[in-house]
Amino acid sequence: MTASRSVHASAVRVGERAVLIRGPSGAGKSRLAFNLILAGRAGQLPPAILVGDDRVHLDTVGGQLQVRPAPELAGLIEVRGLGIRRCEFVNEAPIGLVVDLAAHDAERLPPPEALAIRLNGVILPRIPIGTGYDPLPLIAAELTTTAGSGLSPTFG
Repeated sequence: MTASRSVHASAVRVGERAVLIRGPSGAGKSRLAFNLILAGRAGQLPPAILVGDDRVHLDTVGGQLQVRPAPELAGLIEVRGLGIRRCEFVNEAPIGLVVDLAAHDAERLPPPEALAIRLNGVILPRIPIGTGYDPLPLIAAELTTTAGSGLSPTFG
């Protein structure tokens, strides 16, 4: 196991794997995390539950990247217009997807190398999302469809 590393990000477990949401301050990480939870409740995605908002810890365990909430923030999420709220959360989940908000390399038809990232030695699927674009439909498409190249989806 690698040493735990704290990162400025949010994470939501969707089904059995977590979506790690990265981006600059104000990019909408907390909003996207809450929208994923709502989409899971509405049945648009597999059940979704918060792992952590604003700051999470990453560990590599057995070749998988795991995410945990920062202890002081566990169960807390920012909801713009309401402030900091408490919600159900899980203590750990394997990461299955990385979403980069306000990504400089977001394109309409991104090259294959933009759709993967190596974090802590683990290669993961990645979605770069440009400023001003709603990330939820892209994430839903990634989690519920397969690539035209015949690649299998990363979530089950």
